Amino acid sequence: MMLDEPARMDAVLDALKGAAESTRLRILRVLDAGELTVSELTQVLAQSQPRISRHLKLLVDAGLIERRREGSWAFFRLRRSGFPARLAAFTLAALDPDAPDLRRDAERLDRVRRRRDDVAEAYFRENASEWDRLRALHASEDAVESAARDLLIPKDGARFAQLLDLGTGTGRMLAVLADRADTAIGFDINQDMLAFARSRLEKANLPNAELRQGDILAMPEEDGIADAAVIHQVLHYLVDPGLALSEAARVLAPGGQLLVVDFARHEVEFLRERHAHRRLGFERVEIEALAGAASLKPLDYREIPAPEDRGDDGLTVSLWLFEKTV
Repeated sequence: MMLDEPARMDAVLDALKGAAESTRLRILRVLDAGELTVSELTQVLAQSQPRISRHLKLLVDAGLIERRREGSWAFFRLRRSGFPARLAAFTLAALDPDAPDLRRDAERLDRVRRRRDDVAEAYFRENASEWDRLRALHASEDAVESAARDLLIPKDGARFAQLLDLGTGTGRMLAVLADRADTAIGFDINQDMLAFARSRLEKANLPNAELRQGDILAMPEEDGIADAAVIHQVLHYLVDPGLALSEAARVLAPGGQLLVVDFARHEVEFLRERHAHRRLGFERVEIEALAGAASLKPLDYREIPAPEDRGDDGLTVSLWLFEKTV
């Protein structure tokens, strides 16, 4: 293990002590697959919430994991930098994945993920025809779409060769931006959403726009195939928004542009409870840090405030424009 930065002796000892317990090792291995809530961890490890919470506190204190609170939920993930992160990576690589406890954890994690996906997909199915009306909580779609068109412009003033809409939903952004591209392709994993989008695009008569079923966290496309991509109101549904940005960067050619549209940080809790929002919006610096890790350079940023009459339920929309650097 390369020590590319010095660590204080007390930090090293804390990290070593924190990892030196079987349940905490299991927690580290589970979190290596992505961030989880306390409730999800109790299901995966089949232990009581007080016990899991106690171990989580010890891991946080040891610097091995990070805790992030959003409203009434708390999310946990592996530390990403420093000696604790290197120690966790070294330790997890040494574990036998076929050990009985780890194998059972992996099976239960898969079930937890499937249940979570089922909830989200059921929501999409139930709300496909009402999707646009849910956007009344924030600035008008006209304002958001106008800003999107102002930001995402081909460098040569002509057209993008290929534009991808990742998590296309109702296909609205394809309709808004299709005239900017020779080919515009929308991807979504949900068949009902794709059926709704297909109906919309057919009515709009957009022969250069097409739809494909695909997971935006594992795109069925080769590296560097597109010169533009859009992720519109998708990241707040995801466990790992950084993975979506990395996948978008992968399918972009060097110099390609990525437009991200999502909510600014907010506290409108009912969106999580009633509409399957995993995240309550994002700080500007959070998205830019995740994008930077994916070799995406910020080019521009805008905010569109919520309508005044929405009161505490109003949502500010943020738009980021990035460029792939390598």
